[in-house]
Amino acid sequence: METGELSTSPLVIAIDGPSGSGKSSVSKAVARSLGLSYLDTGAMYRAATWWCLQSGVELTDAAAVADAVRAMPLVMGVDPAAPTVTVGGTDIGEAIRETSISASVSAVATNLDVRAELGRLQRAAIEEAGHADSFSAGRGIVAEGRDITTVVAPDADVRVLLTASEEARLARRSLEVHGTADPASVEATRDQVLRRDADDSTVVQFHVAADGVVTVDSSHLDFDQTVQAVLDVVASR
Repeated sequence: METGELSTSPLVIAIDGPSGSGKSSVSKAVARSLGLSYLDTGAMYRAATWWCLQSGVELTDAAAVADAVRAMPLVMGVDPAAPTVTVGGTDIGEAIRETSISASVSAVATNLDVRAELGRLQRAAIEEAGHADSFSAGRGIVAEGRDITTVVAPDADVRVLLTASEEARLARRSLEVHGTADPASVEATRDQVLRRDADDSTVVQFHVAADGVVTVDSSHLDFDQTVQAVLDVVASR
Protein backbone atom coordinates (compact mmCIF):
# COMPACT_ATOMS: atom_id res chain seq x y z
CA MET A 1 0.00 0.00 0.00
CA GLU A 2 1.35 3.42 -0.91
CA THR A 3 1.77 5.93 1.94
CA GLY A 4 -1.44 7.90 2.33
CA GLU A 5 -3.52 5.48 0.27
CA LEU A 6 -6.77 4.37 1.86
CA SER A 7 -7.18 0.65 2.39
CA THR A 8 -10.52 -1.11 2.14
CA SER A 9 -10.27 -2.24 5.74
CA PRO A 10 -9.09 -0.38 8.86
CA LEU A 11 -5.32 -0.09 9.17
CA VAL A 12 -3.94 -0.89 12.62
CA ILE A 13 -0.36 0.22 13.31
CA ALA A 14 1.17 -0.88 16.62
CA ILE A 15 4.32 0.88 17.84
CA ASP A 16 6.19 -0.12 21.00
CA GLY A 17 9.41 1.12 22.51
CA PRO A 18 11.33 2.18 25.61
CA SER A 19 11.23 5.63 27.24
CA GLY A 20 12.80 8.35 25.13
CA SER A 21 12.61 6.38 21.89
CA GLY A 22 10.34 9.04 20.40
CA LYS A 23 7.39 6.74 19.96
CA SER A 24 4.72 9.25 21.02
CA SER A 25 5.77 12.12 18.76
CA VAL A 26 6.57 9.77 15.89
CA SER A 27 3.29 7.89 16.27
CA LYS A 28 1.30 11.14 16.22
CA ALA A 29 3.09 12.26 13.07
CA VAL A 30 2.49 8.92 11.37
CA ALA A 31 -1.19 9.05 12.32
CA ARG A 32 -1.52 12.59 10.97
CA SER A 33 0.19 11.61 7.72
CA LEU A 34 -2.15 8.68 7.14
CA GLY A 35 -5.36 10.23 8.47
CA LEU A 36 -5.61 7.74 11.33
CA SER A 37 -6.65 7.95 14.95
CA TYR A 38 -3.91 7.98 17.60
CA LEU A 39 -3.91 6.17 20.95
CA ASP A 40 -1.30 6.94 23.62
CA THR A 41 -1.58 3.92 25.89
CA GLY A 42 1.14 5.22 28.20
CA ALA A 43 -1.11 8.18 28.96
CA MET A 44 -3.77 5.69 30.05
CA TYR A 45 -1.43 4.29 32.71
CA ARG A 46 -0.57 7.81 33.80
CA ALA A 47 -4.27 8.64 33.99
CA ALA A 48 -4.85 5.55 36.12
CA THR A 49 -2.06 6.65 38.43
CA TRP A 50 -3.52 10.16 38.71
CA TRP A 51 -6.96 8.71 39.41
CA CYS A 52 -5.68 6.45 42.18
CA LEU A 53 -3.72 9.24 43.83
CA GLN A 54 -6.70 11.61 43.59
CA SER A 55 -8.93 8.91 45.06
CA GLY A 56 -6.58 8.25 47.97
CA VAL A 57 -5.86 4.68 46.90
CA GLU A 58 -2.59 3.25 48.17
CA LEU A 59 -0.58 2.21 45.14
CA THR A 60 0.86 -0.71 47.12
CA ASP A 61 -2.65 -2.17 47.49
CA ALA A 62 -2.81 -4.01 44.17
CA ALA A 63 -6.44 -5.10 44.52
CA ALA A 64 -7.64 -1.61 45.47
CA VAL A 65 -5.72 -0.08 42.56
CA ALA A 66 -7.27 -2.55 40.12
CA ASP A 67 -10.77 -1.85 41.48
CA ALA A 68 -10.19 1.90 41.16
CA VAL A 69 -9.00 1.59 37.58
CA ARG A 70 -12.03 -0.50 36.61
CA ALA A 71 -14.23 2.34 37.87
CA MET A 72 -12.18 5.14 36.28
CA PRO A 73 -14.32 7.32 33.94
CA LEU A 74 -11.57 7.68 31.32
CA VAL A 75 -12.07 9.18 27.87
CA MET A 76 -9.15 9.25 25.42
CA GLY A 77 -9.27 11.80 22.62
CA VAL A 78 -7.70 10.22 19.53
CA ASP A 79 -7.06 13.24 17.28
CA PRO A 80 -3.29 13.02 16.65
CA ALA A 81 -3.10 16.79 16.25
CA ALA A 82 -4.58 17.35 19.71
CA PRO A 83 -4.91 14.14 21.75
CA THR A 84 -6.70 14.53 25.07
CA VAL A 85 -7.00 12.62 28.32
CA THR A 86 -10.15 13.25 30.34
CA VAL A 87 -11.27 11.64 33.57
CA GLY A 88 -14.73 12.40 34.90
CA GLY A 89 -14.95 15.42 32.62
CA THR A 90 -11.62 16.85 33.82
CA ASP A 91 -8.84 17.38 31.30
CA ILE A 92 -5.75 15.90 32.93
CA GLY A 93 -3.43 16.03 29.93
CA GLU A 94 -0.95 18.30 31.71
CA ALA A 95 -1.41 16.88 35.20
CA ILE A 96 -0.36 13.36 34.17
CA ARG A 97 3.01 14.65 32.94
CA GLU A 98 4.00 15.97 36.36
CA THR A 99 7.02 14.46 38.09
CA SER A 100 4.87 12.97 40.86
CA ILE A 101 3.00 10.87 38.29
CA SER A 102 6.20 9.85 36.50
CA ALA A 103 7.64 8.69 39.82
CA SER A 104 4.58 6.59 40.66
CA VAL A 105 3.29 5.21 37.37
CA SER A 106 5.33 2.00 37.40
CA ALA A 107 3.49 0.83 40.52
CA VAL A 108 0.28 0.94 38.48
CA ALA A 109 1.75 -0.20 35.15
CA THR A 110 3.18 -3.37 36.71
CA ASN A 111 -0.19 -4.34 38.22
CA LEU A 112 -1.34 -7.25 36.04
CA ASP A 113 -5.04 -6.69 36.74
CA VAL A 114 -4.65 -3.05 35.71
CA ARG A 115 -2.87 -4.14 32.55
CA ALA A 116 -5.74 -6.49 31.76
CA GLU A 117 -8.34 -3.75 32.24
CA LEU A 118 -6.49 -1.09 30.27
CA GLY A 119 -5.67 -3.65 27.59
CA ARG A 120 -9.41 -4.27 27.26
CA LEU A 121 -10.02 -0.52 26.83
CA GLN A 122 -7.18 -0.26 24.31
CA ARG A 123 -8.57 -3.09 22.18
CA ALA A 124 -11.98 -1.39 22.29
CA ALA A 125 -10.42 1.87 21.08
CA ILE A 126 -8.65 0.05 18.25
CA GLU A 127 -11.91 -1.58 17.21
CA GLU A 128 -13.75 1.73 17.43
CA ALA A 129 -11.28 3.32 14.99
CA GLY A 130 -12.53 0.90 12.35
CA HIS A 131 -16.06 2.29 12.51
CA ALA A 132 -17.25 4.75 9.89
CA ASP A 133 -18.40 7.23 12.56
CA SER A 134 -15.04 7.28 14.36
CA PHE A 135 -12.49 10.11 14.26
CA SER A 136 -10.63 8.39 11.42
CA ALA A 137 -13.87 7.59 9.57
CA GLY A 138 -12.97 3.93 9.72
CA ARG A 139 -9.46 4.29 8.32
CA GLY A 140 -7.85 2.91 11.46
CA ILE A 141 -5.42 3.83 14.21
CA VAL A 142 -1.84 4.13 15.39
CA ALA A 143 -1.56 2.73 18.91
CA GLU A 144 1.70 3.10 20.81
CA GLY A 145 3.02 1.84 24.12
CA ARG A 146 4.92 -1.08 25.61
CA ASP A 147 2.92 -4.18 24.73
CA ILE A 148 0.80 -3.20 21.75
CA THR A 149 2.73 -5.34 19.27
CA THR A 150 2.72 -8.40 21.53
CA VAL A 151 -0.33 -8.37 23.83
CA VAL A 152 -2.90 -5.75 22.88
CA ALA A 153 -2.77 -6.01 19.08
CA PRO A 154 -0.49 -8.89 18.07
CA ASP A 155 -2.48 -9.19 14.83
CA ALA A 156 -1.99 -5.53 13.84
CA ASP A 157 -1.34 -4.90 10.15
CA VAL A 158 1.96 -3.19 10.95
CA ARG A 159 4.01 -3.78 14.10
CA VAL A 160 7.06 -1.68 14.87
CA LEU A 161 9.55 -1.61 17.73
CA LEU A 162 10.95 1.91 17.82
CA THR A 163 14.21 1.95 19.71
CA ALA A 164 17.34 4.05 20.19
CA SER A 165 20.57 3.92 22.13
CA GLU A 166 20.48 4.72 25.83
CA GLU A 167 22.50 7.87 25.15
CA ALA A 168 20.04 9.10 22.54
CA ARG A 169 17.00 8.29 24.65
CA LEU A 170 18.35 10.09 27.71
CA ALA A 171 19.24 13.17 25.66
CA ARG A 172 15.77 13.31 24.11
CA ARG A 173 13.94 12.93 27.39
CA SER A 174 16.23 15.52 28.99
CA LEU A 175 15.36 17.99 26.23
CA GLU A 176 11.67 17.24 26.72
CA VAL A 177 11.73 17.62 30.52
CA HIS A 178 14.49 20.18 31.11
CA GLY A 179 14.76 21.96 27.78
CA THR A 180 18.43 21.05 27.49
CA ALA A 181 20.60 17.96 27.09
CA ASP A 182 23.63 19.19 29.03
CA PRO A 183 25.35 16.60 31.25
CA ALA A 184 23.62 17.70 34.47
CA SER A 185 20.16 17.56 32.88
CA VAL A 186 20.81 14.18 31.31
CA GLU A 187 21.96 12.80 34.66
CA ALA A 188 18.86 14.20 36.38
CA THR A 189 16.72 12.35 33.84
CA ARG A 190 18.63 9.08 33.96
CA ASP A 191 16.92 7.49 36.96
CA GLN A 192 13.39 8.29 35.79
CA VAL A 193 13.95 6.88 32.31
CA LEU A 194 15.98 3.79 33.13
CA ARG A 195 14.12 2.86 36.30
CA ARG A 196 10.76 3.08 34.54
CA ASP A 197 12.02 0.84 31.76
CA ALA A 198 13.49 -1.62 34.26
CA ASP A 199 10.26 -1.75 36.28
CA ASP A 200 8.02 -2.17 33.25
CA SER A 201 10.27 -4.83 31.73
CA THR A 202 9.32 -7.12 34.62
CA VAL A 203 5.85 -7.50 33.08
CA VAL A 204 6.33 -6.82 29.37
CA GLN A 205 9.16 -7.17 26.86
CA PHE A 206 9.71 -4.03 24.78
CA HIS A 207 13.48 -3.99 24.23
CA VAL A 208 13.62 -6.81 21.69
CA ALA A 209 11.25 -7.18 18.75
CA ALA A 210 8.93 -10.19 18.78
CA ASP A 211 8.53 -12.34 15.68
CA GLY A 212 7.04 -10.31 12.86
CA VAL A 213 7.81 -6.96 14.49
CA VAL A 214 10.03 -4.58 12.52
CA THR A 215 12.73 -2.74 14.48
CA VAL A 216 13.36 0.91 13.64
CA ASP A 217 16.48 2.23 15.38
CA SER A 218 16.33 6.03 15.55
CA SER A 219 19.65 6.54 17.35
CA HIS A 220 21.15 8.35 14.38
CA LEU A 221 17.96 9.62 12.74
CA ASP A 222 16.34 13.00 13.22
CA PHE A 223 12.61 13.28 13.81
CA ASP A 224 11.53 13.55 10.17
CA GLN A 225 13.80 10.67 9.18
CA THR A 226 12.32 8.51 11.93
CA VAL A 227 8.76 9.28 10.85
CA GLN A 228 9.68 8.44 7.26
CA ALA A 229 11.32 5.18 8.35
CA VAL A 230 8.06 4.11 10.02
CA LEU A 231 6.01 5.21 7.01
CA ASP A 232 8.34 3.13 4.85
CA VAL A 233 7.57 0.11 7.00
CA VAL A 234 3.85 0.79 6.57
CA ALA A 235 4.24 1.11 2.81
CA SER A 236 6.20 -2.15 2.63
CA ARG A 237 3.42 -4.03 4.41
